[in-house]
Amino acid sequence: MALYEHVFIARPDISPAQVESLTEEIKTLVESKGGKVGKTEYWGLRNLAYRVHKHRKGHYGLLDIDAPAGTLEELDRRQRLSDDIIRYMTVRVEEHTENQSAILSKKDDRRRRDNR
Repeated sequence: MALYEHVFIARPDISPAQVESLTEEIKTLVESKGGKVGKTEYWGLRNLAYRVHKHRKGHYGLLDIDAPAGTLEELDRRQRLSDDIIRYMTVRVEEHTENQSAILSKKDDRRRRDNR
């Protein structure tokens, strides 16, 4: 099995709880196909660089996945059909890191600077 990072952007008009349920759906799909989901991160509602399907913002999520290629084909198919997902991307990586992603660590750095 190969290691992947999967990032998705959900519509801005859904709640963070619905984004968590989308993440759980992805987890159950991967685990039912024989894969494993490691770290999951919710990056929050963020501005998009350009409009996507008339949306200027989106809920971002990240999952570390260890699964066979057939699982990713099914994941791609389901996310193409989903009305809540506006963009997604899966990238193969050599290894997963246990640290926070760059997006979340950047937020923590800003909070530390603001507290000074």
